[in-house]
Amino acid sequence: MPDDTLQKQFPPYVPAEGEDYMSEKQLAHFRDMLESVKRELMGDIERTVHTMQDEATVFADPNDRASQESDIALELRNRDRERKLIKKIDEALGRIAAGEYGYCDSCGVEIGLKRLEARPTATMCIDCKTLEEMRERQVAK
Repeated sequence: MPDDTLQKQFPPYVPAEGEDYMSEKQLAHFRDMLESVKRELMGDIERTVHTMQDEATVFADPNDRASQESDIALELRNRDRERKLIKKIDEALGRIAAGEYGYCDSCGVEIGLKRLEARPTATMCIDCKTLEEMRERQVAK
């Protein structure tokens, strides 16, 4: 997710004093943020498809062909990563609609505005995510 673009386009949400966690204003802020990123990613994917169709050239030189194939492979990896992010964005938008956004899937506590600003698709509080990553590292050894 283009973090620099997000920060310029969506300054961090500053709750009013006494404002409830995940108020309508907060949910609208994160919904707008997620939808904006999704639109941007969809546009990138669309441009890539058109670019690849336009640049579909068969090079006689094996080095040129290898370079083109390498560029295409890199581009497809990036688009696959973006496709997975779009899926996470759709899931986050679904949690907003269901009234479940902003709460940890594991323990149910508030994820926190600052964490959601940094990673609006987060599904776990920082403590549960840290424990999950520690378990993953132990299993990987």
